[in-house]
Amino acid sequence: MIDKLPTIKKLMRHLHQVPFLASKNLYRVTSYFLQLDDQRLAQFCAALQEAKHKIVLCDNCFVWQEKDAGCIFCADASRDSSVICVVESWHELLVIERTEAFRGMYHVLGGVISPLDGVSAKDLTIEQLIVRATESGVHEIIFALNQTPEGEATSAFIARKLQQSGIKITCLAKGVPIGSNLEFVDRLTVGKALADRRSF
Repeated sequence: MIDKLPTIKKLMRHLHQVPFLASKNLYRVTSYFLQLDDQRLAQFCAALQEAKHKIVLCDNCFVWQEKDAGCIFCADASRDSSVICVVESWHELLVIERTEAFRGMYHVLGGVISPLDGVSAKDLTIEQLIVRATESGVHEIIFALNQTPEGEATSAFIARKLQQSGIKITCLAKGVPIGSNLEFVDRLTVGKALADRRSF
């Protein structure tokens, strides 16, 4: 049926390229846009265009910022500039910020090293992190990358680069989530919790 509606097919082809938009939702999203009145559709397109032109990456930490304003993190004098939390993307940064437990700086890598996906260290902001860490009086680097083989490999790669710097390298604790029932926790998580056990 869609083949007989080339305009809708074209729209859906573009929507299909949007990351994290599940294929099963393509029809619903397509219907949503087609049912918008002209004014709301124009407002949506204008907001998207405005964001595209006014939002850029910070040259220092690679977090999104307003082009005509300073980075909300790098320009915040109340934050501890000697501690940098390294994350894969803006999404993880937002999760950490919501905890209100971290008052240091961030560095967004833009992904993780993944040879199978054609992503090498040169495709990320690793070199910028190394320069920043070694030239800005940084005392600690916290790895807050996702606990995947790629995330672990990326952390290890950066740690090796900083091995001679004297900077303290840490990572998020790994183990059993608070409030969970041990019976339902997977064996790798339990094993990591045992290996990383601490004094009670």
